[in-house]
Amino acid sequence: MTPDQEQLYTTYIDQNLFRRRKLLPVWIKIFLWIFLVMSAFIPYCIIVGLLGMDANLGLYGLETLEPFSMIGIALMILFLLKGIVAFGLWWEKEWAVNLAIIDAILGIVICGYVMLIMPFLNDGGFTLNLRLELVALIPYLIKMQNIKDRWMQSESDSIAIPPPVS
Repeated sequence: MTPDQEQLYTTYIDQNLFRRRKLLPVWIKIFLWIFLVMSAFIPYCIIVGLLGMDANLGLYGLETLEPFSMIGIALMILFLLKGIVAFGLWWEKEWAVNLAIIDAILGIVICGYVMLIMPFLNDGGFTLNLRLELVALIPYLIKMQNIKDRWMQSESDSIAIPPPVS
């Protein structure tokens, strides 16, 4: 193979073997694995709830010990959503980035509810309770919006590379 052909072949490989996963920063990849593991505990929480036992569930400031309470079911659905998003992002599914944006917006809305509305419902007074989750949710939303176009344009599956011309 001539040097020109080798350069052309290398350029072809570089342009067509793009992994969507490379668009994700390390901190998002770490959270992906955390939520994959946490969502694996949903069946355990369901079994514990069916047996009438307590399971400590909490996310975004919503907390409960009862898996089959309104908040418990909502939290299990949120963990399931986060697990699906994590699975989709890790395995580079086309729909994953759109679902991640929905997940981030939902998380921000829930944090806003917990910070601004829930204090009035619980004790009738206003106490500002800033949620630390927003420190991750807002950059997560921005990052997902920034990579959306590139994510949708790229192919996640391996592309058949033609053999070099000799």
